Amino acid sequence: MDETISFETVRFLAADGHMLSGSYFPTSDLAGGMPVLICPATGVRQSFYYAFSRWLSKEGYSVLVFDYRGVGSSLAESHVKKSKARKQDWGELDMPAALEWLLKKTDASQAILIGHSAGAQLVGLMPNYESISHLVAVSASSGYVGNIKYPTRLAAIFFTFVYIPLAARWLGYAPAKWIGWGEDLPPMVALQWARWCRTPGYLESDFGVSVEHDYYKKLTCSITLFSADDDPLATKDNISDWLRLMPFANKEIVPLNPLELDCDSIGHINMFRTSRGKVWPLILGALKKEGEVKSDSDSRGEEDG
Repeated sequence: MDETISFETVRFLAADGHMLSGSYFPTSDLAGGMPVLICPATGVRQSFYYAFSRWLSKEGYSVLVFDYRGVGSSLAESHVKKSKARKQDWGELDMPAALEWLLKKTDASQAILIGHSAGAQLVGLMPNYESISHLVAVSASSGYVGNIKYPTRLAAIFFTFVYIPLAARWLGYAPAKWIGWGEDLPPMVALQWARWCRTPGYLESDFGVSVEHDYYKKLTCSITLFSADDDPLATKDNISDWLRLMPFANKEIVPLNPLELDCDSIGHINMFRTSRGKVWPLILGALKKEGEVKSDSDSRGEEDG
């Protein structure tokens, strides 16, 4: 991995005035692809994606990765339990703000969004969804516990039905770090997430309730979903449950077998680790394929004109 590629620490405001922190990895390739926004999984800091971002930058893509409100360097409060963030805020406010910053920085009209788990789930809450050229969804699906594989389902049931509600009530937040489920979560993020996980349809259960506007049925960008065979969370049923929200998008599912890729388990989180770098060229292939499609479309437009 080329550690010489530098990045710029950036800060930008969401529409409600909340300050967010991100890291921008520019590319020196003037003929590179369109900019890439990486939206993290729940409770995962932006630094987890640095190695992958450096690699993409070297491959010709300018990359922005950031922390959601209530997480990492975007936690404005002295303790996570003081954060008023909701999980839907990540999709309605934080992801749109990051996309707008990246487009302004690169003077581009559209960007590719690489969403890891929640970073893809929430894309239909973004009011500026039309600025997404291509959604590369990694380990993305509905999070409904009823479709999770055993024995992980038992842990997920305990986590969402018991642990989060009790922790939020007694401690004022959800300590997740010490049990290996990511960063500690603000109370309303954790409670909303747990409620979605307990309910068939996941976040759809909040449509018309706390989620007043969604744009899933308006999404027409292409979606490439990378799913590991050994992912206990993003199962076939949960993938189908999420993809049905976007009936007009052109969808492709790319299954990944760890044995065929000659690597250890991929699971739900590991795809961005350097030890699973053999997966990265497949993701890059999806980015390049999108660039080729756009080039062909632009050429046809010029011919028609």
